[in-house]
Amino acid sequence: MGSDHYFTAAPASPENLRRIRVSLAGRELEVTTAGGVFSPDRLDAGTAVLLANTPPVPPGGNLLDLGSGWGPVSLSMALAAPHATIWAVDVNERALDLVRRNAASLGLTNINASLPDDVPEHLSFRTIRSNPPIRVGKNELHGLLERWIPRLDERSDAWLVVQRNLGADSLQRWIGSTFQPGYSVFRTATGKGYRILKVRKHGTPPTEPIALTGI
Repeated sequence: MGSDHYFTAAPASPENLRRIRVSLAGRELEVTTAGGVFSPDRLDAGTAVLLANTPPVPPGGNLLDLGSGWGPVSLSMALAAPHATIWAVDVNERALDLVRRNAASLGLTNINASLPDDVPEHLSFRTIRSNPPIRVGKNELHGLLERWIPRLDERSDAWLVVQRNLGADSLQRWIGSTFQPGYSVFRTATGKGYRILKVRKHGTPPTEPIALTGI
């Protein structure tokens, strides 16, 4: 990729579209990936750990995939919750184009692939799932989480996968000290050198029942 990073807004490297086979939401699928995005040749290990160690997504409402890449988490959520609205958020325009291509090829109409500033400010989320871009640096990462975690609905959870040797434990401590009061953070699983962190937003009254649409 030369000087490109997967968090580059407009990668200058060749697109080099390719098709790969992956297992998502219990289905064997063929998806399109490209150069200049995160893990273009396979489902990366961290995302696989995230998908294998998180509970079923809420069946409706707005669900956020933060740092979507070519879309494995968004596609999984959309397949599992066809009546939910999935927001695939990334700064990489090429990645967002791939999410749209993959959603269209799978017949999924409930995914919005969006730049961060294009997500309506009034929206809150029933869940956030993320393999966050650790390599953007601590300040950028913290700013990212400070922007999006407060947009959880009450009594809702964010699930983050972070590599142990890239600061998972220190990130857990930072979240615990930063999002107070009203939040809690726990490590819920480990696997293949990764930690799963669950960030809970508490609150009263409880979140209203999920209204399913399009049934």
